[in-house]
Amino acid sequence: MKVMAILTAATLAAPTPATSDLRRDVEAVHATGAVGVLSEVITPSARQRARAGVGDLAAGSPVPFDARFRVGSVTKSFVATVVLQLAGEGRLTLDDTVERWLPGLVRGNGNDGSKITVRQLLQHTSGLYDYNADLLRGQLTEEGWRAERFRSFRPERLIAMATAHAPHFPPGTGWAYSATNYALAGLVIRAVTGQTWEQQVRQRVIEPLGLRDTSTPGESPFLPSPKAHGYTRFAPGAHLVDVTVQNQTHGNAAGALTSSPRDLARYFRALLGGELLAPAQLGEMKKTVPAKGWEAFHPGARYGLGLVWRPLGCGGGYWSHSGTNLGYRNWDGVTEDGKRSVAVSATITRSAEEVQADLTTMKAMDRLVENALCAKR
Repeated sequence: MKVMAILTAATLAAPTPATSDLRRDVEAVHATGAVGVLSEVITPSARQRARAGVGDLAAGSPVPFDARFRVGSVTKSFVATVVLQLAGEGRLTLDDTVERWLPGLVRGNGNDGSKITVRQLLQHTSGLYDYNADLLRGQLTEEGWRAERFRSFRPERLIAMATAHAPHFPPGTGWAYSATNYALAGLVIRAVTGQTWEQQVRQRVIEPLGLRDTSTPGESPFLPSPKAHGYTRFAPGAHLVDVTVQNQTHGNAAGALTSSPRDLARYFRALLGGELLAPAQLGEMKKTVPAKGWEAFHPGARYGLGLVWRPLGCGGGYWSHSGTNLGYRNWDGVTEDGKRSVAVSATITRSAEEVQADLTTMKAMDRLVENALCAKR
């Protein structure tokens, strides 16, 4: 079925020239093959939003302006914020070891929780193997995904999958992105507070900021409405599969949140604007190391504690944390002063053989973020 693109833009304050630019950039992301695209920009004086494509191929309806998306690894920034708040309250330190809070959990095959710190978890310098490398291997085909999509995972099981492998390097001697780090960070939050990471994120971030589109799904495979359906192509030239309904427990504290571009733009503006963390803790969050291995997708990226720094073509840089989930891609950014933020979500992922097509979509999203953040200059 051929679906006509539906393009709309609106502002929540007086119209500005940036509105047409945002519409142009959203349309450019859609042109790379995304089914639906939604973006929002927040500045001190206005909010702008734009959409393209459809939110549901079967219905042919436009992406709702308040649509929920699965935001994947953007979850890591929310979780890191909670850990840093706990550090600011003196309930833990970033130099605490994993063994202190989770005794006996990280052991075997060269893994040693007594040598890994909370800081190293948040910064991906622990060396721990990424359990996703094993877990998602069985979901590379449509048949595999359908067989696994309702399966639930406890975080301890995810950690066991990771520690069945040797670490990539001794703690603190390298950088390697790993969902295992944040599954552990979520368990540290539970050990310190007696509550799950989901409860703490809701109480400390979602509710204080009034993020009404943001939620933690738990074991529910359903995305709250209004939603944008997610789509993926499991093989080159294959049909698009609606992957909206899927259990997210495998994402855990590393990638289970659902949210909207509006809420993500609000969150990052609040975070860098000092609404969530005291200056000392925000300063720790912004201490970065080179994100080696991300050069193709994030040139010049440096990783802090659940926060990524990227250079801007117009000078300086911006803070962000992108996220991918099967069927969904999310990109965001906020200026270093926290005054101007942008988020964009698109509903498309593709097979491993189509990495170039995915890279094209990601680059278009990157250009949208850069144009929105450089518009004030």
